[in-house]
Amino acid sequence: MKTLYPEIQPYHTFLLETGSKHAVYVEQSGNPDGIPVIFLHGGPCSGTKPDHRRFFNPSRYHIILFDQRACGQSLPFGELEGNTTQDLLADMERIRSHLGIQQWLVFGGSWGGALALLYAQQYADVVCGLIIRAVFLARQQDLDWYAKDGVNRIYPEQWQQVLDSLPDPHTEDLLASLCAVFWGEDEAVKTRVAKEWLAWGALTALGGAYQPKDMDITEHTFKQIRMELHYARHHYFIAENQILEHCGLLAHLPTHIIHGRQDFLCPMEAGMKLHRALSHASYVVLPNAGHVAQHEEMIDALVSATDYFAEKRRFDSQ
Repeated sequence: MKTLYPEIQPYHTFLLETGSKHAVYVEQSGNPDGIPVIFLHGGPCSGTKPDHRRFFNPSRYHIILFDQRACGQSLPFGELEGNTTQDLLADMERIRSHLGIQQWLVFGGSWGGALALLYAQQYADVVCGLIIRAVFLARQQDLDWYAKDGVNRIYPEQWQQVLDSLPDPHTEDLLASLCAVFWGEDEAVKTRVAKEWLAWGALTALGGAYQPKDMDITEHTFKQIRMELHYARHHYFIAENQILEHCGLLAHLPTHIIHGRQDFLCPMEAGMKLHRALSHASYVVLPNAGHVAQHEEMIDALVSATDYFAEKRRFDSQ
């Protein structure tokens, strides 16, 4: 079973200006002359982590990580103006152009996987392959599964705690109730709801591995949640079912789809539907893995996919 590559440090980091109030954090590691790969983190509202470099053989890959607008080390943190899916896709093109890359492998999980698919559909000529983990298709039914009627049936006690934390819960439109809290002025209510909402996210992502713990809730936390809600209430700034309907544009791209059977945040139906739309793709279902990339089965599958792609590129170039 494959494991992560050893820890490495970036050899170059910078903030990329975007022509707006946003500056995007970008880092490069690995081999500058290797296969360019861009890593797309989840969220929206998360950020990159040092271990994200370790899915790639550093001797064979030019590894590019970036924090999406207002996430991680990008500035200003939590800024919602000029922060849409189309802006994120444009930022990826700015990064590619700035680094002088002709084509790159695009690697993303969950929201990052949705972003990878959208980017490849819009800029197919500059993508040489896709690795998609924990398929999220950004449909209304995907949001409903998480925040209306779906995974709440698996964890009803914890879901009730979310509802009980809200001052005016609307079970038919929980998103509106959450937005009212996090764009409101009551700090005590925001803190109470934030704890339950973050615990809900951690539980659905980690499943049986979830361990409750005390959370330090700050203004940073509120900004992070507002960003998540900002994308959700705008339907991720794409048309309904846009990703699946445009998959015909990706038929020429080598693609690996990897999904955990125990993923309660992004259920298996999404992975199956994507594979049906991309029937040429490699499709791996991991029986014991859930949503997160840190599970040993998931690490093995992801590192195997990047190693396979690197070896295939070497063979094709001979």
